[in-house]
Amino acid sequence: MPITIRFGDINDLKDVSNGDQHVPAHILLWKLQNQEIIIATDKADLVGYLRLEYLWSKYPYIGLIIVRPDYRGNGLGKGLLEFAQAHLRKKGMKKIYSSSQANESDPQKWHRKMGFQECGIINGINDGDIGELFFAKEI
Repeated sequence: MPITIRFGDINDLKDVSNGDQHVPAHILLWKLQNQEIIIATDKADLVGYLRLEYLWSKYPYIGLIIVRPDYRGNGLGKGLLEFAQAHLRKKGMKKIYSSSQANESDPQKWHRKMGFQECGIINGINDGDIGELFFAKEI
């Protein structure tokens, strides 16, 4: 059975909560009910996850994208991103935003490979006084 990419639903709350412990369960539940969580499954196993946010309740932003280590390098992150972009285009959105910590070179490489361009930085926002590098992509 191939990997399935789809919107999460309330039945995915336990798996999503285990993978995204920084967001309270009631918010994850709301996001699941409002098509703001996209998941990738291999059979019944969660292997990838993308959480959408909206900056100023208007601009789509990838709050988290993660692929299980043993599934990386096979285009799964790209598939999650393409699913999100198609959904956002249907809603009339023109851009998607994302970010990574300034000291994370691999996520920055991934963003650039996916067509994102740097659009700013917030210095010192993360633990250890590490900055957050922001990216934007036309969709």
